[in-house]
Amino acid sequence: MLRRLIESLESCPMVRRGEYNYFIHPITDGVPIVEPALLREVACAMVCVMDLAGVDKIVTAEAMGIHIGTTLSMMTDIPLTIMRKRQYNLPGEVAVHQSTGYSSGELYLNGIERGDRVAVIDDVISTGGTMRAVIAALEGAGAEIADICVVIRRGEADVGRPFTTLVSIEVDESGVHVVDTCR
Repeated sequence: MLRRLIESLESCPMVRRGEYNYFIHPITDGVPIVEPALLREVACAMVCVMDLAGVDKIVTAEAMGIHIGTTLSMMTDIPLTIMRKRQYNLPGEVAVHQSTGYSSGELYLNGIERGDRVAVIDDVISTGGTMRAVIAALEGAGAEIADICVVIRRGEADVGRPFTTLVSIEVDESGVHVVDTCR
C-alpha cells in the first residue's frame, strides 16, 4: 500500500526558499503532473484508515485538498464541501482566519449545517494552522467531526484532536525521506 505515493515523494524535486526546504509534489502542489493512479491510491488508503460510516460530507480547504477530496467523494458517494479563500456571503457562511508556516488569510465555509457529520481531509500538515482553522469553522457551524485524515505529515503539528496521516516525512538538503506510514 502507498507504493506510488512513497516513490513519488522520495523522488520529487526540492527547492530552497530561504532556510526552508520546500518539496514539490503532485499531491501538495499539483505539479508537475497529477497521475490518476496516485490519486486513486491516496483515496483508497483514506477509505481504509478513516471512519466514514454515517458521514454526511467530506470537507477540505482550497486549493490542494480539492483533487484529493474530489477523488474520495467520487469513490464513496459522499458530497464534498470546499473551504474557499473567497467570500460568497451566502446564508450561514463561516469565516475563519488561517495561519500557516508560510502564509495567512481567510477561509470561508459554506454548505455545512448544524448536526452534519463530516470527515476532514487535507494534502499536507506541517504547522497545523490550516487544520486548526478548518476545525474551528466546523465547530462554529455546529458540525460533528467524525474523522480527520491528512496525506502527508511534515513535523509534529498539534491540532487539538487526533488525526491520521498516510505518510510522515522529513525533508533535508538531500530530499524527502518517508519515515512512517499510516498513523
